[in-house]
Amino acid sequence: MILIGENINIMSKITAQALKDKDPQPIQNLAIAQTKAGVDYLDLNLGPARKNGDEQMEWLVKIIQAVTKLPLSLDTTNPIAMEAGLAVCRNKVLINSASGKQESIEKMLPLAVKYSAEVIISVLNDEGIPSDAAGRAESIMETIEIANELGIPNENIWVDPILLPVGVNQQAVVDYVEFIVMLSDMAPGVKSTVGLSNLVSGAPAHLKSILTCTYMIILEHFSQYSAIVDSFNNELIRLNRGELPKITEVVRKVIAEEDIDLARFSARERDYAKTARVLTGKVLYSHAWLELD
Repeated sequence: MILIGENINIMSKITAQALKDKDPQPIQNLAIAQTKAGVDYLDLNLGPARKNGDEQMEWLVKIIQAVTKLPLSLDTTNPIAMEAGLAVCRNKVLINSASGKQESIEKMLPLAVKYSAEVIISVLNDEGIPSDAAGRAESIMETIEIANELGIPNENIWVDPILLPVGVNQQAVVDYVEFIVMLSDMAPGVKSTVGLSNLVSGAPAHLKSILTCTYMIILEHFSQYSAIVDSFNNELIRLNRGELPKITEVVRKVIAEEDIDLARFSARERDYAKTARVLTGKVLYSHAWLELD
């Protein structure tokens, strides 16, 4: 799976302070560390970037390109800031934060054509986030059709179905897989992506890693193309590289609904099996699922 590192984010105190001070060092250190960690893209998340967004994105792209050759994902809903960043990107770039909202269709999608960029389009539209897989499919297909008409081929489109926190809507997490399977049939060539951190919003800190790692294995099993992740989750990186095959095998056995004897596995493998049962809807989510036999 293609991994997009999420750690350069305006919500981070390090990033926010460095932007305020125009101090490149902390951000460049993050870029170098993420590159060494083994992700494939770096996401530069400025959020709405309402104040001086164009100056900030241009500066951010320039200082990061000075220390890494990884391709960039420019993440902002501000089209002016987005274009400022696109204009100084040296390599092929990924536009993040496009959607089916009319303003995004009118202002963000044309930038993908102008700069020959690939683009992440979420299922969000002017009515909000569709509530089920069928609604998400209908929404995104309408936006993909518009993108195609503008001259953006399917191969340059990445789709983000917007993952909800498992603690808020476990069924939506289970149903997400249905959307991924549908997407490959509906829009051949389109890539799927997901913000894995959304899954664990509100979850206790000690449970976040195993949730995101287990869900990544599940999504990869169903041909998910990419994920936006914490670059410094070493176990997740190792799983993605195929370095922990026993854990992957355990999760896939749960997906396949095979009978498994938890007593035969290591403690860590048992935790993954239990977590996979939660994320596939076989066990009700609670903060105490790992304590259950």
